[in-house]
Amino acid sequence: MESQVFERAAAAAPHRAAADAGRDILLAGGNAIEATIAMAAVIAVVYPHMNAIGGDGFWLIREPGGRVRYIEAAGPAGSRATRRHYAELGYDRIPPRGPHAAVTVPGTVGGWILAREMAEAGGGRLPLADILHRAITLASEGYAQSPSEERTVPFEFAALKQAPGFADAFLVDGAIPKAGTKRHAPKLAATLEQLAHAGLDDFYRGDVGREIAADIERIGAMATRDDLRGYRARWRDPLSLRLAGDAGGRSGARTHYNAPPPTQGLASLLILGMFDRLGQISGHARPESFEHIHGLIEASKRALAIRDRVVTDYDRLRVDPADFLTGKALAREAAMIDMGRAAIGPVRPAAGDTVWMGAIDHTGLAVSFIQSIYWEYGSGCVLPATGVLLQNRGFAFSLDPGSVNPLEPGRRPPHTLNPPLCLFDDGRVVSYGAMGGDGQPQFQAQLFTRLLMGEGVAAALDGPRFLYGKAWGTETTALTVEPRFDDTLLRRLRGVGHELHVVDQPYADLLGHAGALIRRPDGRIEAGHDPRSDGGASGV
Repeated sequence: MESQVFERAAAAAPHRAAADAGRDILLAGGNAIEATIAMAAVIAVVYPHMNAIGGDGFWLIREPGGRVRYIEAAGPAGSRATRRHYAELGYDRIPPRGPHAAVTVPGTVGGWILAREMAEAGGGRLPLADILHRAITLASEGYAQSPSEERTVPFEFAALKQAPGFADAFLVDGAIPKAGTKRHAPKLAATLEQLAHAGLDDFYRGDVGREIAADIERIGAMATRDDLRGYRARWRDPLSLRLAGDAGGRSGARTHYNAPPPTQGLASLLILGMFDRLGQISGHARPESFEHIHGLIEASKRALAIRDRVVTDYDRLRVDPADFLTGKALAREAAMIDMGRAAIGPVRPAAGDTVWMGAIDHTGLAVSFIQSIYWEYGSGCVLPATGVLLQNRGFAFSLDPGSVNPLEPGRRPPHTLNPPLCLFDDGRVVSYGAMGGDGQPQFQAQLFTRLLMGEGVAAALDGPRFLYGKAWGTETTALTVEPRFDDTLLRRLRGVGHELHVVDQPYADLLGHAGALIRRPDGRIEAGHDPRSDGGASGV
């Protein structure tokens, strides 16, 4: 595969309509943030199994001067979300589907609000109606259902079909229809139209917020009007990891950025840090060599174990996540990795469907953005007045008060979402990311280390992938791999103790939809999105 290279600006998304919406905003003189909001709105219409405006979102933004800023748009548990309430309802765990799975306030539009304020402060002048135009048109006039959605086999599908509004919105004769089927979302179109004219804040504190709150109360979900009125996304400091690169110049000195808790951005940075300490880049490991794949697998095991002990609402952290990213801590963790044997230690499965998108404009403003409803179609609840599909991110809470993430009103749930960004000392800017629950840090690391090893964006996205832990949509806890890995590598992995599950599909959705953009020092941008998705890159 050949990478696409754009002269001035580019956008990448898992659906072509979203990537094209980003390109159109860039062509109209919009900046990378405005392009990303346009993509976020479009993808919420055309990829409802992966995300919605009833979900959460996270932003990493690199300013033209080099500063990296982070927006956290994670909604907290609603006021009615108490452990006592769930006990009275007869639950010993939060259900994954239906109104009682809709635990948290939708956060993503709050992130759009802060991002747009930053865009305007930086000179962005496009009217909101222009930014949301493509999404409104697709929702009102109709769009073709994607192949990815047809391929999706939802968990707990029987319960999903019973969620209020789900069947009418997404099913034909009780089943997910074929790709290409024309679908309309008139209520969602009207909601986006209202936001375009009244402003995004209307989602929480205006007419849209009032309708959302009334429908949430009507179906028995957990948030209240006051919860919506009080919600605001936040600017927070990102986590960072400084890596020196190798003396031969193969990898280059750089700084990695990712989202702090309650996301698993810590795990993503830990994998890269441990792999760097293993010396495999400077040791001239090749992509898909045993040293490359085994090293990443073992680093993933250790990083996910740390995540499970540490990551919770940032107001309730027991340790400082940055303590795990020091040179001494990374060296200690890397020293525990045996390059001749697979470690035993299953991780708690955490699955999810998500979209990653990115954009970089001619000024060097770069965005890494991720938006999700957790499981495919989230809670399944589609609110009748607004067409908003509610997430089920609160399913990640526990009803055990002694757990790391117990359910409490106002508490933020743990998130698998995390948007990576990397700045090289030589001027390169890399915006990249992936969907896929526990797989997100693993897919990110596989993509980025391929780039370090000299592969272009297209080749790095095309390469076969693995997933350590329980694979999304399967019951196995073995190491899941695509069949395009070399047989010699697979035999060697088995030989050191890895239990392998080789999937049938050469490009499997469960192994992630990833994307990347690299702005070179001369301003040109190499960009692409995953062949496993329905998207690509588009630019100027």
